[in-house]
Amino acid sequence: MSESNPTATFDPDNNAPLEKVLIIVSRGSLDGIYPGLVLANGARMEGIEASMFFTFFGLNALAEKTMDSLKVATVGNPAMNMAMPMLGMPMTMPFPTMLGGIPGVSNFATHLMNQKMEELDIPPVREFLEMITDAGGKVFACKLAMDMFGLKRDDLWEGVESVLTVGDFYQEAAGTRTQVLFT
Repeated sequence: MSESNPTATFDPDNNAPLEKVLIIVSRGSLDGIYPGLVLANGARMEGIEASMFFTFFGLNALAEKTMDSLKVATVGNPAMNMAMPMLGMPMTMPFPTMLGGIPGVSNFATHLMNQKMEELDIPPVREFLEMITDAGGKVFACKLAMDMFGLKRDDLWEGVESVLTVGDFYQEAAGTRTQVLFT
């Protein structure tokens, strides 16, 4: 046990259940936001507390002006091959990065992703955030990123609980068996 931080211990023999997850969302594309939403929702469904911290470009999911129009990143995204089956092509076929820069390709990829998520009954970002907060999850915005991008609290979705520093966010873990996840 560390004298400076008694909660910063790891005991591999302790099988106590996880009590809380802190999820840090730093990517602002549609494909960058959803992993955090899925993890937070899954935690709440399992009775695990969930707190989400949106920082840097992840703030796109909380900004009223952008949260309903997030796009799939097609340029410089080596994992785009995962979407190839949506076009009737094998997943082993790489998505040519050059195509990602052609006007309309990102919009087309976003349309395909949204269409597939709708088929699977995966809610849009705003609705997903509402589900998480309605289930007791917490949503926070990063103060440093807010300052960097010149955002004010009024620019954010109304469900954001607070704008926090990183240190304040880590205090969310105090006194619990917590896992920090970075998406």
